[in-house]
Amino acid sequence: MTNFNFSDNDRIEQVRTEIALLAAKLIAEEGCEYGTAKRRAAKQLLGNQKINGNVLPDNQQIEQEVREYHALFYADSQPQRLLELRSLAVDLMQKLEQFNPYLIGAAMNGTAGEHSDIYLHLYTDNSKDVAIYLLNLGIDFEVSEHQGKRHEPLETLSFMYRNEGVHLLVHDYDDLKHTARNDRADLNAVIALIETSNQEDNNSVLD
Repeated sequence: MTNFNFSDNDRIEQVRTEIALLAAKLIAEEGCEYGTAKRRAAKQLLGNQKINGNVLPDNQQIEQEVREYHALFYADSQPQRLLELRSLAVDLMQKLEQFNPYLIGAAMNGTAGEHSDIYLHLYTDNSKDVAIYLLNLGIDFEVSEHQGKRHEPLETLSFMYRNEGVHLLVHDYDDLKHTARNDRADLNAVIALIETSNQEDNNSVLD
């Protein structure tokens, strides 16, 4: 562990980059969530030193490092893994179409790896309808609560589907208007992502 001088802007940037690199490794290799990976990386590098928030990298910086980590260490397997998760997401979204599903997270933004789960936002006037629907499909699930971007509590239904972890974050229908469009993908957008990926693969084979 090294003592860092946080009054030096260049040193702050260096530490921020080191935290982002280590956090990306934790996400790719262990499936940590971004917040957990960031805290673990900071503690591993800085110990119990008190640090300012500006030393920590933002999620966009970590996401970019995850992409680069996959490109460096998992270039042969990560694209196929991403395709599998997106294809499974399409299957689920078709089943859950009445609840206005949107894909979010690593499977949407392209950073999904071996330990990634599928995260879907659902928008409905009655969250109990989602639970009843899953039970009718014979799906056993666990209920927990996540905090949304506006700090609202979101009921989350989690289960295994074809050996993959799935988490459904259930919003009120009116929340559709408050969610940033670039953070989510509807069914047609996910299908388009898959088609683009397949086209890129075909082009690389032709090359």
